[in-house]
Amino acid sequence: MTSEEGAAVLDLQQAIRDARVVQAERDDVIVELRESERIRLVLLAEALQGVFDDLPDEIDEFALAVLPGDPPRFWVDATSFVMMSRDKRNYRFVKDTRLGRTVLAEDAEVDVIADAVTRYVAERIVQRERALEADWIAGEGGSQAFAGAHSAEQFRSARGTLWALAGFGMGVICGAFLLLVYAWISTEG
Repeated sequence: MTSEEGAAVLDLQQAIRDARVVQAERDDVIVELRESERIRLVLLAEALQGVFDDLPDEIDEFALAVLPGDPPRFWVDATSFVMMSRDKRNYRFVKDTRLGRTVLAEDAEVDVIADAVTRYVAERIVQRERALEADWIAGEGGSQAFAGAHSAEQFRSARGTLWALAGFGMGVICGAFLLLVYAWISTEG
């Protein structure tokens, strides 16, 4: 082994050490970015603390928690969350729907996103109340107008059933008549 070969081995080992140091520094930067994203989302959660406190006890559909992940997210409910945009400067409030992900709000200011989340929570509470009221009306028979509409629907359904029964009855009568004609022709011939 010549001294040049020994230097090449040492240079390779040094290059591997240097590559490991560079990789560790990159990993540190990535960890710091994730931690800064999480911290910004925690700031949003703190800004929304009053909203959390005002939620009625019987409503449990809202998660309202910062969960770790890649990227970390502040979950509002099962389908909507806030995350940091690609540039890590803007908050992005999104909702997953059947048609894909929809951006509900995006801004660098925590107050703007906190207002958007508050409006969203309020809208969801109103939707929930309306759905519960509709269930109650359907279960109780509801008002006279609802009962009248319900009776009209029952009448249309009954009318359709009567037509189906009439058609079946006519089929039975025609079939019986044809059997009688066949039997009469068979005995004559």
